[in-house]
Amino acid sequence: MLRSNPNVQNSFEFVCLEDLVPQGHLLRKIHKHIDFSFILEKVKPYYCEDNGRPSVDPVMLFKMMFIGYLYGIRSERQLEQEVQLNVAYRWFIGLGLTDRVPDHSTLSLNRKRLQDSTVVQEIFDHIVLKAIELRMVAGRVLITDSTHLKANANKRKFVKQEVEKSVKTYLDDLDEAIQADRAEHGKKPLKPRKEVTETKETKVSTTDPESGYMVRDGKPEGFFYLDHRTVDHKFNIVTDVHITPGNVHDSTPYLDRLELQMKKFGFENSLEAVALDAGYFTAAICKGLHKRNIFAVIGGRSFTPTKGLIAKWRFKYDAQRDTYICPQNHDLPYSTTDREGYRQYKSNPKVCAACPMLNECTRSKNKQRVLTRHVWQDSKEWVKQNGRSRSGKYLYRLRYQTVERSFADAKELHGLRYCRLRGKKKVLEQALMTAICQNVKKIANHLERQVG
Repeated sequence: MLRSNPNVQNSFEFVCLEDLVPQGHLLRKIHKHIDFSFILEKVKPYYCEDNGRPSVDPVMLFKMMFIGYLYGIRSERQLEQEVQLNVAYRWFIGLGLTDRVPDHSTLSLNRKRLQDSTVVQEIFDHIVLKAIELRMVAGRVLITDSTHLKANANKRKFVKQEVEKSVKTYLDDLDEAIQADRAEHGKKPLKPRKEVTETKETKVSTTDPESGYMVRDGKPEGFFYLDHRTVDHKFNIVTDVHITPGNVHDSTPYLDRLELQMKKFGFENSLEAVALDAGYFTAAICKGLHKRNIFAVIGGRSFTPTKGLIAKWRFKYDAQRDTYICPQNHDLPYSTTDREGYRQYKSNPKVCAACPMLNECTRSKNKQRVLTRHVWQDSKEWVKQNGRSRSGKYLYRLRYQTVERSFADAKELHGLRYCRLRGKKKVLEQALMTAICQNVKKIANHLERQVG
């Protein structure tokens, strides 16, 4: 007989909240294996001890925020409603069925209070150290990449401003290498580099001035931030997160961030190799990794030669004589080393004038072919050779399974595709919180498998 029970909502029941959460629920695994009590010590300096109103438990507030990032809940108002309705969420943060859920404004004020602090970064570092303790981070192979995050800004609302170009941090080392190279070839030392402030006109958002206007092939155009992320290859644990405007080159912060990780997590003695994509293939990075004796695998760049002219790769370099040999077996001897760190090799115009391949070799009026070779070219050749090896090919393929998978999960599952707030500090907080949740989830699932 068909019937319904319209008064079921008005019935009273005695229930245990613990019994309402499924045994295999993700939050149950996290609660079992991750102790968040350390957060109290991290936030203690930001709370008064002897006076003021009693505060909401900061661990509870952070757990609410973790829920938002774990399940991709982008709005704090919506997060409040979800915790109000979801039994598992209530159980995880320590609320009963009738306890009042902290207001969304409390979450906002708590986040603003800690905005200028390093609390979120310290929590991230603590979780990474926990993973190292559990031997989920080996520190032997680190894989780095960047992805663009859509800024919370309209790309049509901007002003054009003259801004200073970014200063290259490796210029001191480059100048030293240039002077040594010139001295080795019997050339006079160059005058000290003048500190010239170069500017360029760029679009600056009126909504979020700290974002950068990104224009890249195959990428959307507009105001973005870049999330530079490093993962350990063993369990794909995120070991570093760094945010820059969208118009900053991928390679700019890399060596500094790598050095920071080595000191912070003790990777100096364990780090053996790194894998990077083609955006990091610069002379400075190749030299820096070669100097540190770290096996580097970096994607190669393809350069299109001038149509109708002989490509540079057809000229053979003789390292013993420090000269290039053209396809007609004529020498292009060393000429000088310029301010940018490139050695110049020039052909003899008289020989070139009688060469049958002149029209295919150069279009210069003086009938001379000029080739350049960077003073750190040996390091670049070393990186290329690593990429051709069996180990190098294996490491480069790891990128798709590790850092790119990490970015995909962050965007699809944890709401990192778009910036929730405006400003570099707030975007960094979002990226760090997302990485914390990804790491916590991996640690909890791994430990649960071990127990099972």
